[in-house]
Amino acid sequence: MGFRSTMTAVAIAGLMASPAFAQSAEYEAALRKMISQTAAGTCPADVMGPDLLAACQQQLPQMSAGLASLGAIESAQFVRAEDRPEGRVEIYAVKFASGMTLNWGIGGLSDGKFNLAFAGGD
Repeated sequence: MGFRSTMTAVAIAGLMASPAFAQSAEYEAALRKMISQTAAGTCPADVMGPDLLAACQQQLPQMSAGLASLGAIESAQFVRAEDRPEGRVEIYAVKFASGMTLNWGIGGLSDGKFNLAFAGGD
């Protein structure tokens, strides 16, 4: 390996080790709980912050029906983590029994609860 290749590898390793490129999955269990309990007709107050919980409760009939139609979660594949103004957000590719895979984001952790969860985007 030449000097330039070695320096490039060191630079890439340093970037990936920085907080902006943190790539460990930490929120999968909470995301699975949010999706499955919402599909079953309940907003899980133990993992949702106040604003997210209020939004979930307001939209529960539509969200519950939509999520239930996808079937059970078969897998949740970690895609990446991002540092955003509202805090760390993790993106997962969630595959459902229906065969559909949707990208989901979860983050904004504060006092042990999440303030952000969404489907779509990338």
